[in-house]
Amino acid sequence: MATTQPTTGANEALTPLRDASRVFRWHDHTALWFSLGVGLLVMQIGAYLVPAVGTREAAIAIVLGSLIGAGLLAWTARLGCESGLASAGLMHATYGSAFARLPVVLNIVQLIGWTTFEIVIMREGTQAIGKQAFGWSLDGTLGMVLTTLLWGAVLLALLAGSMVKLVRRFVSRFGLPLVVLSLLWLSWQFATQLQAKGLEAFWSRPGNGSMGMFSALDLVIAMPVSWLPLVADYARHGRRSAGGLGGAFGGTWVGYALANIWCYALGVMVVSVAEPGTNLVAALLLAQGGLVALGLILIDELDNAYGDVYSGSVSAHSLQPRWSVRRWGLWLAVACIAFALVLPMHSLEPFLLLLSSVFVPLYGVILGRLGTGGAAPAVGARKIDWVAALIWIAGIAIYHACAKWAPQFGSALPTLAITFVLAWITRPATADGPSALAQSRG
Repeated sequence: MATTQPTTGANEALTPLRDASRVFRWHDHTALWFSLGVGLLVMQIGAYLVPAVGTREAAIAIVLGSLIGAGLLAWTARLGCESGLASAGLMHATYGSAFARLPVVLNIVQLIGWTTFEIVIMREGTQAIGKQAFGWSLDGTLGMVLTTLLWGAVLLALLAGSMVKLVRRFVSRFGLPLVVLSLLWLSWQFATQLQAKGLEAFWSRPGNGSMGMFSALDLVIAMPVSWLPLVADYARHGRRSAGGLGGAFGGTWVGYALANIWCYALGVMVVSVAEPGTNLVAALLLAQGGLVALGLILIDELDNAYGDVYSGSVSAHSLQPRWSVRRWGLWLAVACIAFALVLPMHSLEPFLLLLSSVFVPLYGVILGRLGTGGAAPAVGARKIDWVAALIWIAGIAIYHACAKWAPQFGSALPTLAITFVLAWITRPATADGPSALAQSRG
């Protein structure tokens, strides 16, 4: 990884990034978050929406949930850009240096889970492509091991390099145009099939009632929320002058919202034309040119796995700074490869909603304390902010209570609103010292 601190052994995650390392412009943020927002996992979640809800309700949930979720990402990105702090630094500034270790560890656990998901998805996509294009049977034990190790080796090679160079030289210049072309091609193919079946029937199709509108909204918001603990790790590399609407904030919002809407909608389209029982990868391969398009999306899936591991390594470095970010990344990737070989990783929806119940209130409190421009404690100024910690814990309980007793209203938005308001009302009137945000502003 690119060195971000001049002092050997410094805790890079808890120290504001110096100006010399702030190189991301608006288009870098946009390209990064569009690329991270594209993936087979997102399309798969989109496929969950139908026939649970009708097509019109699904469209509303996709657009509204994507705008809200991406807006939260953008707000957090602005905090990271203004302060120069990684996600772990924002947690320390909000919850105190001792208590913050808990959400940092939970973040590392979820990132290991996400990376393992990504490796499994890339493995299964490779198995399907091998069978479709070359007649290879790669779904046995040997094929599973080889394809897992193949993608794992590529991931390890990327982690040995620089995150900044990867984003600016590969994602922005080459990866983004290729994945946009593949999405355009797949959208055209499935839109054509929908038109042949009747667009009016597709658009007016009702749901079966197994999911309400707000539950569908929760499912859409769950994907961008899962990125909340990562966004500051990248936004901190944005130029200070890029903290407003045209920089980290605007680039993150536009990039992720477009990708999320597009991939969720494509998932709905695919499941609407595929034969019952056909999985997403098989349906994509059956489309004309689907082999090439799926291959490009699989390559793009790699940056999602990389993004998860890199952010996990930054968080792990905040706990044990004697290990560099690069070293942590390589070891976490090895662990994820091992988990992908032995763990069943297909129960995705419960995993997503469980993550939302933890990280929606976590960032409701962070945004309530730091996101309104008021004074915030410096990193390490206190051991535990008990009020912030209790609000977060109460927020987790509120999320699950809403899901159990008032599912018609959803869980994510009520929990976010309540924790944000409580955190804002109880924010310290005066800081214990210069805030991290004030320090970063000079």
